[in-house]
Amino acid sequence: MARMHTRRKGKSCSKHPLVTENPAWVPLSATEIEELVVKMSKDGISSARIGLTLRDQYGVPDVKLATGKSVTAIMKENDVAGALPEDLANLMRRAIALNVHLKHNQGDISNKRGLQLIEAKIRRLERYYKRNNVLPADWKYSINTAELMLK
Repeated sequence: MARMHTRRKGKSCSKHPLVTENPAWVPLSATEIEELVVKMSKDGISSARIGLTLRDQYGVPDVKLATGKSVTAIMKENDVAGALPEDLANLMRRAIALNVHLKHNQGDISNKRGLQLIEAKIRRLERYYKRNNVLPADWKYSINTAELMLK
């Protein structure tokens, strides 16, 4: 399948092995894993980084198999998740950084195009999250409100 903006083919993704139950060699129980997730998220670590840390340092191959819930579901259950979805917030941070760069370098045309592509992704995600009732219906993206929300 072609990429969205560049019309080139991308790399093939790796696949998880087909395992339906938690392996017996996992050293932590489900409650211990949930406590670690809550502790790390209170420290400001993103959900992707939490999954990597649990895999690499604690020997938990898959949080969902071990607990029955994803990392973000555990974070929402314990009220430590952010106000915005993580992917949307990361894209907004990238747009803010590019906007700051473009204020100092007005002739940088390739980065103007990059900012347009990032904002298009933000607007697509906005529609998706409004449709799934994650964001309120009156939420609207603009670079100014993004700067206020994330700083």
